Amino acid sequence: MPGSHGRVIALAAATAGTVVLLDLLSKVLVRGDLTLGSEREVVGQLLRVVHSENDGVAFGRLSGSPVLVALFVAAAVIGLLAYFLTHLDTDAVWLPTGLLVGGAAGNAIDRASGGSVTDFVKFPHWPAFNVADIAITLGVIVLLIVVERDARATERQAAAHGPDGQR
Repeated sequence: MPGSHGRVIALAAATAGTVVLLDLLSKVLVRGDLTLGSEREVVGQLLRVVHSENDGVAFGRLSGSPVLVALFVAAAVIGLLAYFLTHLDTDAVWLPTGLLVGGAAGNAIDRASGGSVTDFVKFPHWPAFNVADIAITLGVIVLLIVVERDARATERQAAAHGPDGQR
């Protein structure tokens, strides 16, 4: 459906923009309400809001290596966008793309403005994370589902046409 490519791109952009807005707003609220290192219980010991800073990726990996972090994130986003732009006809490809680009952009904006990312959602025995991290995690899961579903549809279509491409 070539006519719908603009709509798919607009949906991905709107999703990314929404993620960035929610991520940055939540971080501003946390920084304004909690001093660095402080925390507040939300649901007993199950869920806390904390104010921590992380200069790495994925639970602090590559901490202290801003150039490596930037290169890693840039490579991942470029790869994702290349996949997205070559699969615009894939059902729902806009959703994981928007979630992933929005999450990456939210954390990149945070990093560019302060050198680190503000994390604030904290469950027991788990590193603190933020809205961008949630979007990235959901984006990866949804992307895997979309890719797998697309591969199965392609296999079914190939089987329906037979080995020589004829019905």
